[in-house]
Amino acid sequence: MNSFGTKLCMSTFGESHGKALGCILDGVPAGLLIDEAYIQSELDRRKPGKSEFETARKEADQVEILSGVFEGKSTGTPIAMVIYNTNQKSKDYSNIKDIFRPGHADFTYFHKYGLRDYRGGGRSSARETAARVAAGAIAKLMLLQVGVRIESGIASIHTVNAENFDYEYARSSIIYALDPQKEELQKEAVLKAKNDHDSVGGVARVRIHGTPVGLGEPLYNKLDARLADAMMGINAVKAVEIGDGVLSTQNLGSLNNDPIRANGFVSNHAGGILGGISNGEEIILNVHFKPTPSIFKEMQTITTENEEVDFALKGRHDPCVAIRGTVVCEAMAALVIADMLLLNMGSNMDGVQKYYK
Repeated sequence: MNSFGTKLCMSTFGESHGKALGCILDGVPAGLLIDEAYIQSELDRRKPGKSEFETARKEADQVEILSGVFEGKSTGTPIAMVIYNTNQKSKDYSNIKDIFRPGHADFTYFHKYGLRDYRGGGRSSARETAARVAAGAIAKLMLLQVGVRIESGIASIHTVNAENFDYEYARSSIIYALDPQKEELQKEAVLKAKNDHDSVGGVARVRIHGTPVGLGEPLYNKLDARLADAMMGINAVKAVEIGDGVLSTQNLGSLNNDPIRANGFVSNHAGGILGGISNGEEIILNVHFKPTPSIFKEMQTITTENEEVDFALKGRHDPCVAIRGTVVCEAMAALVIADMLLLNMGSNMDGVQKYYK
């Protein structure tokens, strides 16, 4: 499937080394002010080649809106956006034309479809996430209208874990580090792996605040399930935690429950979601990215003819995909929350009557 969402539906297209990639976002209410500079700024946060901590592939990631916007506002019709690829080096992949790269989707795509685009992974490349960020930026513009804000940053790289979470600082950090005291150690971990022709994993932490009580469609469209689905659909993500996540399994119920008083919840172990529905507290997600599978050490694999070979990869790759992945996490979270807001408008007759009066 190449589409995501119910009321607010995003479909993406394009490949890593194709002419362009982009998205169609359907369901945006008419009259939303479309700030193109803001959309571009979100893409600039994700685009490659900004520092030594990222791939050397430099792409402008300039977005062009093709439809759905008139005189600066959404028309209520599908918004189409395109981002042209300008810096492909497809020859870097000629040596893997008939080889499956370990840790990549090469093996599974080939066996599912009977062929694959070996140039940077084609459709399976994380390059596709630029389109998601463009769509997510419009979702964020919708959310700002109702006071919902989404922030993120790096909570962990390899074994260096943040102890404090400063989201404002993360926006100015070259690696989006949440903890200023851990930033240098995290940078060192990335550069050490890069210099060793290896890679490291990391954890992106997402905070959503300002969400009203009631978002989520139980039983099979729960808010936490939709958020987890959105995050797990991002390249290289292997686990998602909401609230205390796995730590809650080590706690007692008497300590894990969030007491409620007249002025609100005393704690937030649940991460802002109860019974699949938002409770008005901050929604906290920890999104775990595996180490980039594209590394420059010699690896063992097989060919499309099932012959065993050893090979070394060429190309330009992120030593830690979690860094730019934080921006993608924000975008996908925005799409989920915006979709749930639209779905929630008709959840009871009060809402229906308020709209039609």
